[in-house]
Amino acid sequence: MRTWKPTTSGIMLIVAGCYGIGIGAAVTTMGGIAGMITGLEWLAAIGGGLIAMGVVALIGGIVSLKRRVWGLALAGAILSLPLLPVGTVMGILSIIFLTKSKGEFS
Repeated sequence: MRTWKPTTSGIMLIVAGCYGIGIGAAVTTMGGIAGMITGLEWLAAIGGGLIAMGVVALIGGIVSLKRRVWGLALAGAILSLPLLPVGTVMGILSIIFLTKSKGEFS
């Protein structure tokens, strides 16, 4: 039986992933500029980590919509948690929806 839970989770993870990629790009850019001025080049690396978490959340949302790989969808939901504040709220809800609909994944 197909329910709304994986679809809703997938949409939320795609939104959280896009948000994470955008925030990561902004932090990388601003960190690079601030790094040139202050000598703290490591600030740009934080943005790279945010981009990576956003990409995994985005992929998790796609597989959740397709109802394929439950573990990857759950990993995307977990990795969206540090993407404050949007990813945190959507990640918590996605984890709840994914655990309740585990049987729908192939």
